[in-house]
Amino acid sequence: MLYRCLKIMARLALPVFCRKLVINKPPILKSKGPLLLACNHPNSFLDAVILDLLFEQPVWSLARGDAFKGKLISRILASLNILPVYRTSEGVENLSENYKTFDACIRIFKQNGVILIFSEGKCINEWHLRPLKKGTARLAIKAWEDNIPLRVLPVGINYSSFKRFGKNIILNFGEIISKDDFNFKESDGAKNQAFNNLLQQQLEQLVLEIPKNDKEKQSVLLEIKPSLLQKLLLAVPALIGWVTHVPLFLPIKKLIWGKTLDNDHYDSIMTGILLFVYPVYVILIIALLWIFTGSPWTLSLLLLLPFTAWSYVQLKPQLDNH
Repeated sequence: MLYRCLKIMARLALPVFCRKLVINKPPILKSKGPLLLACNHPNSFLDAVILDLLFEQPVWSLARGDAFKGKLISRILASLNILPVYRTSEGVENLSENYKTFDACIRIFKQNGVILIFSEGKCINEWHLRPLKKGTARLAIKAWEDNIPLRVLPVGINYSSFKRFGKNIILNFGEIISKDDFNFKESDGAKNQAFNNLLQQQLEQLVLEIPKNDKEKQSVLLEIKPSLLQKLLLAVPALIGWVTHVPLFLPIKKLIWGKTLDNDHYDSIMTGILLFVYPVYVILIIALLWIFTGSPWTLSLLLLLPFTAWSYVQLKPQLDNH
């Protein structure tokens, strides 16, 4: 129930926190399982949220194990279709828990489910594909050895910014990788290496390669400029959107920025908090106006305020430090 409610809320908010969405193969979003999405990992849990919102079928995600602190948090994350994966840095004693997660993944595949795994293993805000870990290969090969007709789909997700709210997202899907692409008479190490080589080759075509200081290349590949007509039509609502939303946005931004200086989670945390706080902010404004004016027209702000926010996002700067 929690998963479904949050998914509905986030889908309604998607046009605001996602300025433009460019997908190379939209029909793939209707794909059924058993399916493993092998994705790069540039933007913390926002990567998983975006893919979960876009796919018609529910998506299970694998997340770093240190997020599962305590029984209550573990239950909440499990209810959101999130499973833990532990790394050596999170305690050698926890590595055995990965077997339970892999077993859970196999059960999901047998029920024709969809699972998302971040094949690089670690999140870093950059336009660059890093070397792949072995987890994706091991999970896929285990499923194939259990005679599950698993398909592995390479996914490259690219953002126009890691610091600005409301961004362009370029989502590239590769070609399906299947059991038939490998020789199962080889050793486990050889199979894992062959899998990673094939996945790496595909992801290199899907993930944009842009140096952080190359503003010209960022502009060419990531910026989608509004037309003159859009600027004329949206100028006034965009200005209203900026004025009405600054009291909400700036204090949260200042708070989150200070808490995330030493990691790459600012963008995801900012988006997550606004997803929950923004409906309260809109309702509070409507309630105050209703009290002071008594006009039923204040209810129209349920649509007008998000529209002004969307208008501002369409016209605001799109690139970091640009």
